[in-house]
Amino acid sequence: MAEPLIIVGNGMAATRLADELSRHALGRYAVAVIGDEPRLAYNRVLLSPLLAGEIGEPEIELKPAAWWQARGVSMVYGKPVTGIDRAAKSVTLADGLVLPYGKLVLATGSRPLMPPVPGLELPGVASFRDVADVALFRSVAATGARVVVIGGGLLGLEAAYGLARIGGKVTVLHLADRLMERQLDREGAGLLAGEIAARGIDIRLNCTAERFVGKERVEAVELTDGSVIPADLVVVAIGVRPRVDLAVAAGLDVNRGIDVDDGLASSDPCIFAIGECAEHRGLVYGLVEPAYEQARVLAARLAGASDRYSGSLLATNLKVSGVSVFSAGSVEPGEDDEVLLLRDPAAGIYRKFVLRAGRLAGCVLVGDTSGALFYLGLIRSGQDISAIRADLPFGEGYCIGMAA
Repeated sequence: MAEPLIIVGNGMAATRLADELSRHALGRYAVAVIGDEPRLAYNRVLLSPLLAGEIGEPEIELKPAAWWQARGVSMVYGKPVTGIDRAAKSVTLADGLVLPYGKLVLATGSRPLMPPVPGLELPGVASFRDVADVALFRSVAATGARVVVIGGGLLGLEAAYGLARIGGKVTVLHLADRLMERQLDREGAGLLAGEIAARGIDIRLNCTAERFVGKERVEAVELTDGSVIPADLVVVAIGVRPRVDLAVAAGLDVNRGIDVDDGLASSDPCIFAIGECAEHRGLVYGLVEPAYEQARVLAARLAGASDRYSGSLLATNLKVSGVSVFSAGSVEPGEDDEVLLLRDPAAGIYRKFVLRAGRLAGCVLVGDTSGALFYLGLIRSGQDISAIRADLPFGEGYCIGMAA
């Protein structure tokens, strides 16, 4: 008889795990996937183009209902898990249903981080996290409304781009001195800011919201310097926090995320965690690729293999507000590192490579991300690139003669 395996969370990590399990352990487990949102799993990365009207809702769906059925996965969505009984090895749903498990995987993701400022509760102040948010933004921004986006990181810029595309008059407020400071160096961020500004988005750096102003709904954002920016909609995108409530209540070891070992097991050997809710070797990854790597390793282990997860190299490769951006590894050079640069401001292209002891340690590509996977492979392999040093900025085609 198949062992019951419950996956809590119906996002990208959970879908990839179900996919990997169907490849490596089909029939070994009776899999049930339980999600909060009342719909099938979808690709959150595509929320911005959905908001911008570049794609439709069917295109963000990860797998159709028939796919799940064909793999024997039971889908329970719109009914969140409210508790875990480790002694009885069962979970309780919001409607009171109790389901037993042999193995339990927490893929609960994260929730938006909201600033502790007055006026946060006003209607018209929202986060950007799911399909419901897209519907709200469209109803407001399409009227040419004034929109303030709090946060100039990846999510904030994606929200700003989508809102501007559908008619919103968008201002981005960012605490740091440059956009996407976690992924980009100063020059790359400056180029990105220029490209975004050219799309009609106002960017203000080194500023902080003091309070959200309004009576019946939000009307403006007041900054710490006393200036006021009128707003019909405020979108907060300053980061996320792992959703660990269930794990904490169940008595699992939790730091920032649910603490897992190299086998993705929590402090309870029957409970695992992957994706944005998991913390591995002190790191919580907020990107899709590490979640997919974790899903692959966990599926292999659940199938009886001895695969281990040793961590992920952080890399970003996507379009930010319509501008191609890639970042991987160390983007700020150390004292003994060498930097190679290729600049073409007129074409909106910036390519930076950080070399450390004859090896590629990191790179930033803005405007032209060709060769991104090639560079990522070089960073991961740690191989000597001295022979292709001069040709490195020009892409893989110029580096064919490199020794394997």
